[in-house]
Amino acid sequence: MSDTDGDYCLIDASRPPRAEGPPYARCVLCREPTEYPESYKGITLCPVCEWREAERTACSG
Repeated sequence: MSDTDGDYCLIDASRPPRAEGPPYARCVLCREPTEYPESYKGITLCPVCEWREAERTACSG
């Protein structure tokens, strides 16, 4: 197995920094609080929506 075998998945798995405490950003799908700071600019998902999104976009090899 070569080092590039796992490179077929093109999904960016980067995440925003986790918040130390409130205020938390709201999930863009269900509006529940996330684990990320309110000041983060970008798409934030709560743990449930994050899990569902990962299931939908998982690479099937």
